[in-house]
Amino acid sequence: MIVVGVDGSEGSARALWFAADEARVRNCRLRIVTSWQIPIPVYAGGLIAPTVPAAEVERTTREAVGAQAADVMDQHPDVEGEIVVRQGSPAAILVEESSDAEMLVVGSRGLGGFGGLLLGSVSQQCAHHAVCPVLIVPPADRS
Repeated sequence: MIVVGVDGSEGSARALWFAADEARVRNCRLRIVTSWQIPIPVYAGGLIAPTVPAAEVERTTREAVGAQAADVMDQHPDVEGEIVVRQGSPAAILVEESSDAEMLVVGSRGLGGFGGLLLGSVSQQCAHHAVCPVLIVPPADRS
């Protein structure tokens, strides 16, 4: 099985295409993983209660990943894929989900973090902590 992390970014879209191609070559399953969290500003000052129910955040995250994965999976009909949506830290979830994988694929930069970083914090954490090989797909302008 190949695990790929997606977050709606261009980098994760490139990672998803690579992972699907690789799953086809290896004749293995593809696990498309994303995570969600209630944004920290919701809790600013400790006095503001979340206005968006957690179930709604999870539902919209699942829909977004489904939309991102649909075209890729349509182009890879011979690849068995599954979508996993979990609450929590993206890096921790990807490392956990890849524990029984042949490979973990991530983009080099996603939606979060400091824009000047050359390697995103999630991909860096995955590279350091995953127990399987990690492939970091570079941005289009660096490949």
